Amino acid sequence: MRRHHKAAVAVAGIATICAAVGLTHAQPQTSPQRPDALSEGEKDLLHEAEETLTRSCMAGKGFKTWVIPRRPVPDDREFPYVIDDVEWASRHGYGNDILAQRAKVRVSDPNRQYFAGLTSSERQRALDALHGEKSGKRISVKSPNGMTISRVDGGCTADAQKALYGDLDTWFRVLTVTDALETLRSSMTAGDAEFAKSVKDWSACMYARGLPYKSPQEARAAFLKPHRRISREREIRAAVTEARCAARSGLSRTIHRLDEQHGTRLRRQYQDEVRTRLRMENEALPHARAAVRSS
Repeated sequence: MRRHHKAAVAVAGIATICAAVGLTHAQPQTSPQRPDALSEGEKDLLHEAEETLTRSCMAGKGFKTWVIPRRPVPDDREFPYVIDDVEWASRHGYGNDILAQRAKVRVSDPNRQYFAGLTSSERQRALDALHGEKSGKRISVKSPNGMTISRVDGGCTADAQKALYGDLDTWFRVLTVTDALETLRSSMTAGDAEFAKSVKDWSACMYARGLPYKSPQEARAAFLKPHRRISREREIRAAVTEARCAARSGLSRTIHRLDEQHGTRLRRQYQDEVRTRLRMENEALPHARAAVRSS
């Protein structure tokens, strides 16, 4: 989905808060030496807790928000290199149906509708309540991609994350750094010479089956053009062929190997941030459960 407080993002995917429900960040009795990676369900729980706390906080300031699921379109998936899941492709093709569902979610988002219905002055007050006033203290972090990312240390989103994770400065730093690693890993994998060679093998497989595309990106663009009407049957057939060619050509295996190789290198380089994020997330789970139970 997504984070750095532009108004539209703020309305579409509101996240987080704390003190409004009287939640304090007590330290857990034990802190795991090697915290486990979170399951999808645990990620959903942390998201729900942030949104639940945000709703309570905003209500205390005279505004409304609604809890939106982390994955409002459950079957939505990202394939950054190539579609390599035949079963998914057989249901969704290249994902035109998923894009339509995303658009429907955006239009029906009660948070977006609520903020859009406020007057200009009310909307600004609501955004200040949500994300803090622009004149407030700022936290800045240099991302691994070289960009400096900032946020305000104030408002309901900040209070929620303080309730769940404790130290907002540390949480924002490790979140910014580790989120950037995914994009860096993808760039490193896609720029690898072995990846380029495997793409040529994939392209030959596709060409032999009547789909003359030089890359998965080219194929995807051909079937996701908004002004072209392509039958769902044709889209699904092409996507399934792409997935099968990803396996037959070895592209899928190459991707997984390179992805893990570059991912391991990045995790080692930024091991302190990776470990700290995992520790903070694991320690936040009891507070998240308490927040959701009390809502």
